[in-house]
Formats: sequence, structure tokens, C-alpha cells
Amino acid sequence: MASSGDLARWTLEWSRHSFLPMTAIDLPEDALPLRVASETPFEGTVTFDARLTPHRSLGRGAFKFMVIGLCCLTLVISIGFFSIGAWPVIGFFGLDILLLFLLFKVNYQRARQYERIRLSRRELRIDKVSHHGRKQCFVFQPAWVRLEMKEPVEPDTALYLVSHGQKLRIGYFLSAEERIEFARALNRALNESRGQARA
Repeated sequence: MASSGDLARWTLEWSRHSFLPMTAIDLPEDALPLRVASETPFEGTVTFDARLTPHRSLGRGAFKFMVIGLCCLTLVISIGFFSIGAWPVIGFFGLDILLLFLLFKVNYQRARQYERIRLSRRELRIDKVSHHGRKQCFVFQPAWVRLEMKEPVEPDTALYLVSHGQKLRIGYFLSAEERIEFARALNRALNESRGQARA
């Protein structure tokens, strides 16, 4: 069973042919992706579980040290301007620090969003949670869903779950490398799930 740990630790063999080709066939109604209530219980035993979160290179501890350092530097420069009578400049230095603090606060708030992808033999469920805490849940039938990602993969290349012509984008905040690695892991889990269902 795949873990929900760091995506960079996943080292799975890539197979270009492991992605299922698009086929024009009539699908049953339960093959279509469904939007369900967040409290709807997950069906089946979990065989794949991943939580995707935005990457933030600067942790909160490092951010505090940076702000303290900037405040100290601003204080030293402000004293210099004050000593020559240019005291109004001090207020602009304070505005710079305040603006920087507000921008980072918004950045960290947006980092609260995440996507959780769970798979069983009965369903593939995607829970999307915004940075405001709003939750959307989507359910696919694993036998009919496939992954779609154009090549070559660029930083803005989208990864989709596709079923009967309908698409759901996932992992948009991941880097290109993380998106490829995650697509490999999920595609492998889907192939294994289909194999178990046929057994």
C-alpha cells in the first residue's frame, strides 16, 4: 500500500505504455465522476492514500528570523537617517516591513490548501480543501478512470483524471517533477486495482 509521505521518496518505474489509451465506448452511469458530500463515507479498503500540499521553501521559523533581521537592519538605517534630520524616511521603512509581513501571511494561508486522493477497488475519491477550509469531494469508478498529462511536461502542464470525456485537474500546485512522480504512483495503483478486480 502506497503511503502519503513525501512524494520525492517515491521511486517507481516509469512506463509510457502504462497509461490507458482513450477509447470511444459507451460507459455505464456509475463510471462517471460524481461530486459527493464531504461526509459521505469512503467505500472499500484503502489501497492508495496520498495527501498533496503546496511546497513552501521558507518555514515559519526561518520567516521569523528573516523578519527580525530585517527589523534590526531597518533600525540601524533609520538611526542614520534620523541623525541627519531625514526622520520622515523612517515611516517608509516601517511600511516596507509591514507589506512584507502581510504578503508572507497570505502566502502561508494559501499553503493550508491540500488534496487527498484515496483509492480502493470500489472507488477513487478526491477531496479538495481550499485555504479557506471549503471542501469538495469527487468520486470516480476506478475501472473507467485514466490519467492524462501532455508531454513534454512543463511547469504548467496539467494532470487530469479523465472519465467518459469529463476531466478533473489534480495536483496543480505541485512542481513538474512531483507531478510526474505522483502520476506514476497513482497510475500504478490504478493498474493494480484493475488487476485485482479482474482476478
